[in-house]
Amino acid sequence: MRMLDKRIIGRHDNGVKGPLLICFGGMHGNEPAGILALEKMFQMLEEEPSNNPQFSFHGRLLGLRGNLRAIAQNKRFIVKDLNRQWTDENVSRIRSANLDELDSEDLEILELLDLIEKEVAEYQPDKIVFLDLHTTTAFGGIFSIPTTDPESLRIAVELHAPVIKGLLKGVKGTSLHYFNNDRFTADTVAVCFESGQHNEQLSVNRAIAALTNCMRTLGIVNAEDVENRHDSLLIQHSTGLPQIANLITTHPIKPGDNFKMAPNYKNFTRVKKGDVLAYDKSGEIIAPEDALLLMPLYQKQGDDGFFLIKTIVAF
Repeated sequence: MRMLDKRIIGRHDNGVKGPLLICFGGMHGNEPAGILALEKMFQMLEEEPSNNPQFSFHGRLLGLRGNLRAIAQNKRFIVKDLNRQWTDENVSRIRSANLDELDSEDLEILELLDLIEKEVAEYQPDKIVFLDLHTTTAFGGIFSIPTTDPESLRIAVELHAPVIKGLLKGVKGTSLHYFNNDRFTADTVAVCFESGQHNEQLSVNRAIAALTNCMRTLGIVNAEDVENRHDSLLIQHSTGLPQIANLITTHPIKPGDNFKMAPNYKNFTRVKKGDVLAYDKSGEIIAPEDALLLMPLYQKQGDDGFFLIKTIVAF
């Protein structure tokens, strides 16, 4: 099978013009839920007109596998984290280099951009939305990550999960940093959705629900065609969590740090100032203030040990 065939999960377009929604699954190769959710969504879209003759679809949905080479090995990445490489400088370097000079993740970027740019040129949308579907190593909660674009925040809120603002200040080079109005003539916005733990079956269901809500928010599907169970599933798993929270700090990991997360932490665990969160070669890593813990690292690969957030708006 050609690489392009492996990359495209599906494409749905009923011929009625509307937004182009591009969804990534597996930007990290050990996160299968987004891919499985997209596979199921394309199946559902094909079957929906038979179940609901009034069903209409306005726009195009394109589902893409992110890091194909890492997916094949069930690793977060091969050489470097693909979702930390989306910078202007890095993309320029990749595009000007010879193929034999590029590593695995460089090739992933080159192939993804080539496919996306051809899709945009062919469809000529007025609006482009990127939805990046992810999961975490820890259990304990779902959430969405918007950019600073008000439209990104609007979409994130409508996904009916906690919204984490400011998180992009704590990391660099994500898909959310790159895919914006600077890249395309059409109005372009990006959002990330974290649907749960990597291998949790509910993570697939919650990613489907978030994708459905995103299409409803964009007007790709009509609100009356969306079942209430999608909202109910997301709201159920957001109970007791903040509606909107803001990043306090990130704990980056450098090679040789010997970082090890303290056991049994989950997403949105409440921590107190002075709590031991992790360990490295220098000893204990202590919570600097009262906060909520997000994305504790319980896997070998990764550049961020954990994030600390604080509630702005409670549900």
